[in-house]
Amino acid sequence: MPSIAIVGAGPGMGLAIARTFGSRGFDVALIARDRDKLDDLVARLDAEGITAAAFPADVLDHEALTQALKGAATRFGGIDVLEYSPAGSLASAKLTAPSETDPADVQWAMDLLLHGAIAATRAVLPAMREAGAGTLIYTNGAGSIDPTPMLGNLNAAQAALRNWVLGLHKELADTGVRAAHAVIGVWVGTDAPPGVPAAPAEEIAPLYWELHTHHDEPERAFTA
Repeated sequence: MPSIAIVGAGPGMGLAIARTFGSRGFDVALIARDRDKLDDLVARLDAEGITAAAFPADVLDHEALTQALKGAATRFGGIDVLEYSPAGSLASAKLTAPSETDPADVQWAMDLLLHGAIAATRAVLPAMREAGAGTLIYTNGAGSIDPTPMLGNLNAAQAALRNWVLGLHKELADTGVRAAHAVIGVWVGTDAPPGVPAAPAEEIAPLYWELHTHHDEPERAFTA
């Protein structure tokens, strides 16, 4: 069976993506910091007939992340799709306008978004290259394309991730492996602040299947 590894898995987008791929015959590896939350997600997926397993790791600990992905590959006989979206770690982040941003204000976002993505990719890409097949999908916010001043430090890191992913997509052309950038331009869930466009994770998740099956597309966006 093919498998997907979801880095930054949670009860919102992570679970919805797991269901989208799991319902199409994929085994699911869930990676995040909290073992208890991962175990709950595994139980929910198992109840729906989807084979899933938890591999706890912090994306900021690159060695732990690498070992988690290697463990997932061993458990499921390889990883066919990698989805990277550690958005949950952004909830309590310090956000600054561009003119108020210090280098340290950008560093944490770069570590989380770009550096973590690079570490995850290095853990799975060699096997994908050898197999001549695989999909790498990186989730980002709309600020990666159209920055919002109050999110200056975060948007800088998001733009860096987007640039790196699009470059990776070009590098991997004709290898059988594809890299894609998924842009979510809405609030995920039903608890959005007044006036903020929102959508449930279940409506957004099909975008990931489309990126997996439309091999020539480097980027897709979900907007209101």
